[in-house]
Amino acid sequence: MTGSTGSSGPVATAATSAVPAVRVPRRRGTELVLIVLAVLLSVYGYCDVGLARNGTVPPGAAGYGAGLGVLALLAHCAVRFRAPYADPLLLPIAVLLNGLGLVLIYRLDLETPDSDAAPTQLVWSTLGVGLFIVFVLFLRHHRVLQRYAYLSVVAALVLMILPIFFPAVNGARIWIQIGGFSIQPGEFAKILLAIFFASYLAANRNALRYTGKKVWRFQFPTMRVFAPILVIWLLSVGVLVLETDLGTSLLFFGLFIVMLYVATGRGSWIAIGLVLAAAGAVFVGSFEPHVHSRVQDWLNPFASIEAGLGASQLAQSLFAFAWGGMLGTGLGMGHSILIGFAAKSDFILATAGEELGLAGLTAIFLLYALLVERGYRAGLALRDPFGRLLAVGLASIVALQVFVIAGGVMGLIPLTGMAMPFLAQGGSSLVTNWVIVAILVRISDSARGAMLPEGVQEAGP
Repeated sequence: MTGSTGSSGPVATAATSAVPAVRVPRRRGTELVLIVLAVLLSVYGYCDVGLARNGTVPPGAAGYGAGLGVLALLAHCAVRFRAPYADPLLLPIAVLLNGLGLVLIYRLDLETPDSDAAPTQLVWSTLGVGLFIVFVLFLRHHRVLQRYAYLSVVAALVLMILPIFFPAVNGARIWIQIGGFSIQPGEFAKILLAIFFASYLAANRNALRYTGKKVWRFQFPTMRVFAPILVIWLLSVGVLVLETDLGTSLLFFGLFIVMLYVATGRGSWIAIGLVLAAAGAVFVGSFEPHVHSRVQDWLNPFASIEAGLGASQLAQSLFAFAWGGMLGTGLGMGHSILIGFAAKSDFILATAGEELGLAGLTAIFLLYALLVERGYRAGLALRDPFGRLLAVGLASIVALQVFVIAGGVMGLIPLTGMAMPFLAQGGSSLVTNWVIVAILVRISDSARGAMLPEGVQEAGP
């Protein structure tokens, strides 16, 4: 004992020198290879559409490939420079989904000669990747966001209220239109609310978990702790219900329940959430005309055909999935444009189902599942509660969006009018999803970098 205490310095030095270097590979080379594959797959799809429709390679194929490749390479350089331990799958998945979305929108543009949605979407992609680079370069650590939790919730509420003062579009007041420019503020609000929920729940998780009254098997927290976050959530959902934005209100409800469950570890919140969601859906579906019509269409999607009025959007979508079969008709060979004005936005998954088949749809869903899983993994690897909750919240946003949209166009749940992440036409949604991936990259860099003991450097690229 005496000897070891007196010579602790040399002993520690000798022990340290005897321990082999901890290897935490950066995986940046893997990320670069996957990005190149993602860009090549997107360019192949673009060329395939042109060959199927016109028998020639589209004249803009080289420019499309160069544009997507340069954007992806710049994003990769930002990650390599500022987040060297980040998960190597997050960025390539985002590039591939964004590239596939551009291909599908270009393919639908060929059916509507007056539309230039694909070039516009490429501009929004540039803005989204630009914000991704800004977040990766200048957000030094995800915990910085915790300082702005209350500012975030104020900004979120303002963004959600603003569309009330603008005309409704397709029955919903979710857009701000000024001249020829329009944005959907609710898309940005979901990230801000996730930051607030993560910060508040992380600071009060013990009070939410261990205090309050127990009724049968359910333990309810004290209102002193629970009331602030409940009020914010009710305000958010209430505003969205007034705007008849059913999809985003369902998204916020699911986000709140998931983060509450992760913060407290109590499965009873999931049961309570499902009961409240069912009650809210029945109430809104019964008394709000716009939502009621969507519920009726969901219950009987072929009613318009039986009435001699032609197929509704949902019926056309179901026909597209059925026509696609197992392997699809091939890119450019489907008829999903018959869905109408929402073919490039809400129903773009129907084009993928018809032209890529069940096999292509499965591949797309696997990409989303992998993106969500890597987000959850980054959060679970962190020790700080805020980062863990934020990662789970952001990944859950993507998961809930995919479920709500895919369920709507496939007839599993009523249509809600949201954009499929990265695939659908819509600048606000695309930019927001790139910001989500940027924050997840930052969190994964912190999680994997924390595996290194203090003073030990990484090994290899």
